[in-house]
Amino acid sequence: MSELILINISGKDRRGLNSRFSSLMAQYDVNILDIGQSVIHEHISLGILVEIPEAGDFPALYKDILYEGHNLGLAVEIKAVAHDRYESWVKAQGQERRKITLLGKKITAQQISGVTSVISENGLNIDSISRLTGRISLANPQLNPRASIQLTASGKPKNIKEMRRSFMEISRQTGIDISFHVDSIYTRNRKLVVFDMDSTLIQVEVIDELAKLAGVGAEVEAITTAAMRGELDFKESFRRRVALLKGLDEHKLSLITDSLPLAEGTEIVTKTLKGLGYKLGILSGGFTFVGEYLKRKLGFDYLYANTLDIADGKVTGEVVGDIIDGEKKAELLAMIAEKENIHLDQTIAVGDGANDLPMISLAGLGVAFHAKPVVREKAGNTITSVGLDGLLYLIGIHDREIRQEEETLQVDLDQER
Repeated sequence: MSELILINISGKDRRGLNSRFSSLMAQYDVNILDIGQSVIHEHISLGILVEIPEAGDFPALYKDILYEGHNLGLAVEIKAVAHDRYESWVKAQGQERRKITLLGKKITAQQISGVTSVISENGLNIDSISRLTGRISLANPQLNPRASIQLTASGKPKNIKEMRRSFMEISRQTGIDISFHVDSIYTRNRKLVVFDMDSTLIQVEVIDELAKLAGVGAEVEAITTAAMRGELDFKESFRRRVALLKGLDEHKLSLITDSLPLAEGTEIVTKTLKGLGYKLGILSGGFTFVGEYLKRKLGFDYLYANTLDIADGKVTGEVVGDIIDGEKKAELLAMIAEKENIHLDQTIAVGDGANDLPMISLAGLGVAFHAKPVVREKAGNTITSVGLDGLLYLIGIHDREIRQEEETLQVDLDQER
């Protein structure tokens, strides 16, 4: 009968290490059943589960591996694995898997301790941990630091609602954003991202800015705040706000787009996602004249927003067609996904207000961005500590891929100047 052994090797990493050990094992016709490796600051941890076809070869292979490890100054641990134990591992590989991503300006032991305790208490096992962001210099701090790690855990949570609530509390107490979602073939193959516009892609609520130009800023802002908190029906609040804009000169609309402040990270997140082949959409309760500007500037594929009614060069206080509210956003997300032949689990929706919750709930990954408390609580996945580019880490994109796009973006900006 064949022999199963688990080999753990650790110590200072060096070029050719894997080749030397695998060449040794090849002499005994060894089969590799499992293998994993990580390197942290030139220190390697390598694990290999192997099958030795001829059990009698075990002593010789054992001696050869220990000798090679000694020559290389590495710690080597070898132990036999029972066949029934291995088969139990094989059966366990079909368990549910979840990705838990931590994102912030820095990662602390307190944050990891809190998250891993919740994972353990819910009966999940952490299978792997990887760093998504580059190493942070202590001598030359970044202007906008990012720190993100991603954990993969297997098993079925005892109480997923309580688990999410615990993550929200850790987020609130320690200032870390936590994303928690099922890992499946769909989640590893996202295809469509839709964004709210006002206070998501851009830093302002356009209707509030228009109200300032019309001299009714305080009245409109009060209604907007109540609507975003979910205290007012969106359609009702929208009609009331637009009515207050009646008489505003059409030529003043360009004053908004000429000075439009994009949210931090908007350009890099859209450029990176487009470069990776994602379809991008704007689903907004705002206005098309701003959406069209962003669509041209950032390369969006879809835009759905409200159109201000203009007559004789002035805003009439009404909109053309149906108002795009929360339910309509969800309908539009489903419609775009169907048109692009994309499963809803492959979609991502990002927003900040109560009227974004329907599309956030419908999407495979719903993210609340610098959102109101009621939205953060219901969305589950949040970005509050960094800019919109934090979305890239939540979906598992590594820092080096983002840096490449940032460098290209900077070249484009320099050329525009």
